[in-house]
Amino acid sequence: MYRFFERLAAWLAIAGGLILCAIALMTVASVTGRALVWAGLGPIPGDFELVEMGVAVVVFFFLPWCHLRGGHAAVDLLYTRLPITVQRRLALASDWLMLAVWLLLTWRLWHGLADKLGDRETTFILQLPVWWAYALCFAAAVLGCFVYLAKAIHESRGGVAVMATGAGHA
Repeated sequence: MYRFFERLAAWLAIAGGLILCAIALMTVASVTGRALVWAGLGPIPGDFELVEMGVAVVVFFFLPWCHLRGGHAAVDLLYTRLPITVQRRLALASDWLMLAVWLLLTWRLWHGLADKLGDRETTFILQLPVWWAYALCFAAAVLGCFVYLAKAIHESRGGVAVMATGAGHA
């Protein structure tokens, strides 16, 4: 189960990377268009709306992979000096805590999606339905719940504990 969700999280992160590249290219094109207004070009209409929605989606696409790789920020002033057994327990407790936080976040994201869908809210310039971004974020958050659960179960059974330092302990 762990390997399946690991691969899924990797593909989701790759998709997030592609979206982020598209956002970067669109931003370059829009800024270039602004600089070349004198030549008849102009900015991409709604560029800031696309960046705003795209970055929100990308964050949710990256977080499950980040968690699996121990990429979350951590203050490890004391962690590395603790005995290995204590490090493992702390890593395991943090995994279960992250799962609880992620479940809460997913639940609230569901409510946000329902609100945006019910209100039929759209962006100002492009008139894109705001719920589209919420739906993509929610789908990634649901996958994230399974990823966080798989990691917590994997480490509870003696899997490798990974902290932000990147140090794994067998």
